[in-house]
Amino acid sequence: LTERQRYKLLSGTIVPRPIALVTTISADGVLNAAPFSFFNILSADPGILALGIEPNEDGEPKDTSRNIRQTQQFTVNIVSMAMVERMNICAISFESSENELEMAGFETSAGKFVGCPYVKDAPAAFECTHFVSLAVSPSRDIILGKIVGAHFRDDVVDFETFRIDPAQLDPVGRIEGANYATVRDRFSLAGLTPEEWRKGNGKE
Repeated sequence: LTERQRYKLLSGTIVPRPIALVTTISADGVLNAAPFSFFNILSADPGILALGIEPNEDGEPKDTSRNIRQTQQFTVNIVSMAMVERMNICAISFESSENELEMAGFETSAGKFVGCPYVKDAPAAFECTHFVSLAVSPSRDIILGKIVGAHFRDDVVDFETFRIDPAQLDPVGRIEGANYATVRDRFSLAGLTPEEWRKGNGKE
């Protein structure tokens, strides 16, 4: 398979993928924001997030990858439906000296635990320090970040139960190509004990 064929098969079947709008800051103090759908949580204790960062079209590492290596920090902003148009602007290949957050019209707040900001409009954001990286090729990185701080919009979480309201979070996922999905169509499926399964199948 060619690289493109492999990408299309994998990204088209492993869906939907949550989108991380990653904010970083360069060693020179330039802010950067870029969306990534090769993203997920790998551990809750400690909180570990994973990013898979592909290279630019010219094969060079993306600003996000370079900034994380230089500063050892980044922030993951969860993308909601209300953010998708502005998120898409952050995917444009601007020059490294340009601030995608300004281009997209995102307002930010200063991070409390890391130097890069988080997006005010994001329903949730996670401040991370660089935990470990795996260079799967000279320009392709799998980056693990340790969550050192989190921000939630007031309507997203009930801090008495620590339950997230998915309707207020309203996250967007990537499918393939230019196609995206929401999680507005949901269902519940309770787990079973062995005893419950046997009872339901007449095997008591």
